[in-house]
Amino acid sequence: MSQITIDFQNIFSELPSDFFTFLSPTPLNDPYLVAVSSDSAELVGLNQTDFENPELIEIFTGNTIHATSKPLAAVYSGHQFGQWAGQLGDGRAISIGEIKTKKGSWEIQLKGSGSTPYSRRGDGRAVLRSSVREFLCSEAMAALGIPTTRALCITGSKDRVYRETIESAAVVTRLSPSFIRFGSFEHWYYKEDEQNLKIVADFVIEHFYADCKLKENPYKALLEEVVKRTAELIAQWQCVGFMHGVLNTDNMSIIGVTLDYGPFGFMEAFNQGHICNHSDDSGRYSYANQPHVGQWNCRALAQALLPLIGEIEEAQEIISLYMPAYRAKYDDLMHQKLGLELKYPEDQKLFDSLFSIMQQNRVDFTLFFRRLSDYKIEDFESNQPIRDLFIEREAFDDWSVQYRRRLKLEESNDAVRKSSMNKVNPKYILRNYLAQIAIEKAENNDFTEVDKLLKILQNPFDEQLEFDKYAQIPPDWGMNLEISCSS
Repeated sequence: MSQITIDFQNIFSELPSDFFTFLSPTPLNDPYLVAVSSDSAELVGLNQTDFENPELIEIFTGNTIHATSKPLAAVYSGHQFGQWAGQLGDGRAISIGEIKTKKGSWEIQLKGSGSTPYSRRGDGRAVLRSSVREFLCSEAMAALGIPTTRALCITGSKDRVYRETIESAAVVTRLSPSFIRFGSFEHWYYKEDEQNLKIVADFVIEHFYADCKLKENPYKALLEEVVKRTAELIAQWQCVGFMHGVLNTDNMSIIGVTLDYGPFGFMEAFNQGHICNHSDDSGRYSYANQPHVGQWNCRALAQALLPLIGEIEEAQEIISLYMPAYRAKYDDLMHQKLGLELKYPEDQKLFDSLFSIMQQNRVDFTLFFRRLSDYKIEDFESNQPIRDLFIEREAFDDWSVQYRRRLKLEESNDAVRKSSMNKVNPKYILRNYLAQIAIEKAENNDFTEVDKLLKILQNPFDEQLEFDKYAQIPPDWGMNLEISCSS
């Protein structure tokens, strides 16, 4: 059995005690390993065989506190579904410290490790179902090249958790350079505590935005960096069809990574108005609304930083940068997705008309862009598999005339274009029905599907012909699975 050496740093705990509560996780009975990501393990100097050591399972379940760890839960506040919700905080997540490596520092957080002072009458537990979803999606997003928290492992237990039904408990160990949120700033702004607001802003600048210290107004510079990162992140989401589902300000990362995987979903049959969160009655967090909600959340952050920035005009100037940054990133990605190397003013019309016919025909988002890489400029008969995704094939034919003309304008080569498009258009995404199959098997103590799905999703752009069925349109039963905030 391998010897394990872990040295936790505890940087966040150096902040004043107002920012967190020291506490121990609540143990689970007889914890066992459900899954581990070797890619994430490598980030913190571990490997898959290290998880054969029961001591590591105990640490990452919260049953054992490592000698160098100072477990804590952080306080923050936030707007939820557009309404001020007041104080929130780590209600079921406990940070056990940071691990420093040559490539950076990673904060380790146990999600589902028991109640905290911020649990708001909750039990602080996570269930196996939601833990499998977060684990798989975190690693899938990383493989897609999208900034995200990472998932190291899942540990399970036969302990019961009461939700809509009785489910089994689990803990997902997740990693991020920081778990500080927009709501971490809102908390002190609405308390009218400028001193602590400055402390958290200085902490973030010191550890994650050091260049801002050199600017005339470091806090304005901080806001500008966060706004740009957020805009570009959401553009990346849109271009792979990812929907977060619950974009409250307390779920927005101050370092611009995808944070808090709950009722998320990937677009299948294309629908601009699709709502992946069954609890989102108003559609606030629909696919089409995500870019605008991102800007709304950045405006809430700007409001919170206003006492440090100074003039409201200064903050408004930064918020005005959001949409141009979003559109620029989205435009770059859409050109890549369609295999276009040059840019022309009319290209937006090409994109708009494409999404219009995809909407009318409910075309599978991921399958379409992947098959489009096989488009032949001169051999139209070979484009039949793309046409077959459309109920009205003539709609694709009409759009294809525009696309063909556009490709010929830059003398596009079929083979070269296919290669470049397949590097940005994934074949494999975490479809809800695939996650559901893995969850149901895991709930019956069969974790092989979780492992298999993880390996497939870690190579989303590769053909992996032996796993072709994982890239297909969902079966009828998997078309309309409902996902809510329950976990």
